[in-house]
Amino acid sequence: MLAQLKTFLMRGSILELAVGVIIGAAFGKIVSALVDKILMPLIGVAMGGINFQSLSVKIVGVEIGYGAFIQAIFDFTLIGVTLFLLLRAAGKNPGPPPAITTEELLTEIRDLLKEQQAK
Repeated sequence: MLAQLKTFLMRGSILELAVGVIIGAAFGKIVSALVDKILMPLIGVAMGGINFQSLSVKIVGVEIGYGAFIQAIFDFTLIGVTLFLLLRAAGKNPGPPPAITTEELLTEIRDLLKEQQAK
């Protein structure tokens, strides 16, 4: 079982995924800082100094902080737009990958079958 675990963990796709997650987390911090420290203050000034975090209402003695929810929606939207624009500027098309043709798929299947027969 340990040998299988080692084989599983050392496969290239698992290592690439781990690197992607780590880099994604670091990139997420960069984008979050951009949104929190640069874009949101500018949007707050443009909207007359509104601080969404402080918006709340009391219902039956319980304070409902709906402003934090609105802020989270703004953050999500701005982070999505920012990532889209950064990827677009970097030349990475965030759209769907190109469709594979039937001919390419059949060629790939043939090659895989040849590899299996060779083993």
